[in-house]
Amino acid sequence: MLNSSLEVPITPDGDRRPHVIAVVGTGPRGLAALERLACRLAGRTLPRPVEVYAVDDHTPGSGRIWRTDQSPLLLMNTPAGDVTMFSGPPDGTAPPGPGAGPSLAEWWAAAEPGVGGAHAYAGRALYGRYLEFVFAAVRRGMPPGTALHPVRARVERMRRRAGGWNLTLDDGRVLAADQVVLSTGHGKPLPRGDTRRLAAFAREKGLVHIAGDSAADLPLDTVPAGSTVGVIGLGMAFYDVVSLLTEGRGGRFEHDGAGLRYLPGGAEPLLVAGSRSGVPIPARGVNQKPPEYTYTPRLFTLERIAALRAAGRIDFARQVLPWLRAEMGLVHHATALRALRGAGASWAYTEAAVRAALHETDATPGAAPDEVVTRVAAAHGLADAAPVDLAAWARPFRAASFPDRDSFERALTGHLEDDLERAVRGNVTDPHKAAVEMLRVLRHVLRAAVDRCGLTPRSHRDDFLGDFAPLCAQLSSGPPVFRVQQVLALIRAGVLRIVGPKARFTADPDSGRFVASSPLVAGEPVLLDALVDARIPVPDVRADSSPLVRDLLGQGTVTSYRNTWDGDVFDTGGLAVTDAPYRPVDARGRAAEDVCVTGIPLENVRWFTQVGSGRPGVRTDFTREADAVARALADAAAWPGHGRQRPAHGVDAAAPGPAGSQTRHPAPRASVTSQGREHVEQH
Repeated sequence: MLNSSLEVPITPDGDRRPHVIAVVGTGPRGLAALERLACRLAGRTLPRPVEVYAVDDHTPGSGRIWRTDQSPLLLMNTPAGDVTMFSGPPDGTAPPGPGAGPSLAEWWAAAEPGVGGAHAYAGRALYGRYLEFVFAAVRRGMPPGTALHPVRARVERMRRRAGGWNLTLDDGRVLAADQVVLSTGHGKPLPRGDTRRLAAFAREKGLVHIAGDSAADLPLDTVPAGSTVGVIGLGMAFYDVVSLLTEGRGGRFEHDGAGLRYLPGGAEPLLVAGSRSGVPIPARGVNQKPPEYTYTPRLFTLERIAALRAAGRIDFARQVLPWLRAEMGLVHHATALRALRGAGASWAYTEAAVRAALHETDATPGAAPDEVVTRVAAAHGLADAAPVDLAAWARPFRAASFPDRDSFERALTGHLEDDLERAVRGNVTDPHKAAVEMLRVLRHVLRAAVDRCGLTPRSHRDDFLGDFAPLCAQLSSGPPVFRVQQVLALIRAGVLRIVGPKARFTADPDSGRFVASSPLVAGEPVLLDALVDARIPVPDVRADSSPLVRDLLGQGTVTSYRNTWDGDVFDTGGLAVTDAPYRPVDARGRAAEDVCVTGIPLENVRWFTQVGSGRPGVRTDFTREADAVARALADAAAWPGHGRQRPAHGVDAAAPGPAGSQTRHPAPRASVTSQGREHVEQH
């Protein structure tokens, strides 16, 4: 209940006062928890009314990241047919509500007939409209005795009271809640390191420096027309920034005989972009799979990971990565053989390669399974078979050098054209894109190895987050084909210049400007009038500027999770929590039994929490996380009076621990759909 004071509101009938649940942050993760909560409460016998408050400083449902007033140029990078926020399929007999409703593609077809499609990419603002539609459907579908109330406000403080929490809002009101869900999403980080130094230089010299947020929230209108602007990063946000500074400034693309041609609008700047790889994230292969498609791995399996975890902490580079590369190689070579010799030859190769990889690794510990599947492919007639090399695929110019910018630009445009050809062939037909697709398909297996300290601290920090995660993001998070076509058109029009591999963006006191350069491309550095950091901020609660997060950390109510083992410590920057339903652990090692945390605040405790939807017909990790939280909330509403706090060690908590401790974690189990199939997540 909302109150203007810190006193807990009591209704006249005392023990019949409502049970109050506050969900703080109602973007996709908070919305998913609300949808599952409505399902979990349905049919329950509740001892008192349940009042649910959805608190967000933006519109509940869409939240900040997916708000509906952002530019239509900003797109999702998942086909609309693969996106849903309903945890079950539509039943066709009732209005959409908790547990059943249309996918994004189905809703889009009704909202804008003839515009989208299952394989189309919706705008981020359009997805925000869908999220608001889902929120309204959930609100209408709350079961008898319950109600869902949107609250447009920001929670700034959270203090324990007898029987629950007082949440102080930015307008001075107080929400007294029995249960709280923290689903605060993408935070705005405090500037650190080079970012802070570059910002200070910009203030001193009167330059434009923009950093630290999603593209929709960057003040790009401060970039002057005709200026030379550096863009740090060539990932997904790079495509957004480039689009806003070109099409968003009045430019347009038109088709000519060879592809796209860019016609400047006259207000765009000259863009000078770069990253470690020197290559924009490659295009996502055209989707050739139905939304309900699932893939059962043959070598990189949950059972293999469970056995590794049962034996102790895992070395990712030595024990996990070779099996992932083997699975990717299996798919790559089988796809190539299917095109070369037919489906029968592809099947025969797959069976032979699986047998050989399992036999040789059993007989010779340390044998490389990725090399085995490649050798078998060569024996089956694939003469150019080579092991999967993620570093070479993600950074094709890492060992090259160029005598001038023109030679690098020719090499880059040739590489992008080749990638486009592969992407157009599709994620089933093209061997390379089919193999890269495994990085999305097998995220659930990777999570089983990594989540909640499956890895040693060193391997977690260096092998996984330091080496593998950037390569994985570079290869698997790509935009639709036309975005790369646009980049090529902008390069040819002279509006966009890619600096080169190992790009550097620095301050030059002599000229009073920023400078962009690449040590692998000869030529004078490029002087810049402005600098835009187009890298998605890495989630880290220690650097979150949110008043609520700062308050919770300062009070010791929540803590950053440290991966601790054998004298080594890695502070992950994710919130320390228990196993599902993800109770936060305080500075004294106690788990709050009346609070759950979901989504991005858990990044690096769990992996890849950025996924913002479920998949139609497949129960993904996104939905399972929401359901675990919802079940805990529904249980508390049905059986009030349980303990509010308990020592975290009894629930396998992801809590800070002394150096050298070796907390054991239960081995993960394979998740099974209602049809008995092992499911996968493929966003």
